[in-house]
Amino acid sequence: MMVKAKQVKKPSADIGQIRLIGGQWRGRKLPVLNSEGLRPTSDRVKETLFNWLMFDVRGTVCLDLFAGSGSLGFEALSRGAQRLVMVEKEARVARQLELNLASLPGAEGKVINSDAQTYLAGPPEPFDLVFLDPPFHQDLLSQVCTRLEQDGWLAPEARIYIEREQISNEPALPGNWRRLKDKRAGQVSYQLYQREQTE
Repeated sequence: MMVKAKQVKKPSADIGQIRLIGGQWRGRKLPVLNSEGLRPTSDRVKETLFNWLMFDVRGTVCLDLFAGSGSLGFEALSRGAQRLVMVEKEARVARQLELNLASLPGAEGKVINSDAQTYLAGPPEPFDLVFLDPPFHQDLLSQVCTRLEQDGWLAPEARIYIEREQISNEPALPGNWRRLKDKRAGQVSYQLYQREQTE
């Protein structure tokens, strides 16, 4: 009698994953939907960033404005951030972020299915820590940073992380943002800023 070979189910090409590299959920892997323009921050860059932020994450209210995979926001939660808001314009990616958030016990946060500009046109709340990793080649940073500063989205000494393509022009940033750190990895340039109070 001929026995049929068991069919092995291949993992979907539409699903990737990110790994939390520190904090209470260290080593936890979360599924990510593959989507055009989605580039999860590499573990090497993420490790550098959170070394920079080592003493500045716990208890913060965070905004991940171009959330995508949620890699930076989830890492902040794992390391003790109090609450996280993730903004993602693609509906199915936003839904996956909601599922991932719900899978982390006790995580405080919400996912907003919106583009960044529409979200920033709404009523502001001040954030302590903001992650800006927009899609490449869309020249979004200057206008978004201006709105964050002018429209009440930043706590007095907020920290702002920016990740962008290295070949792009320097974005025009508010004059009271002080650059704390600056590094490059491959095609990516990334910086950490601190907002200083204006008179």
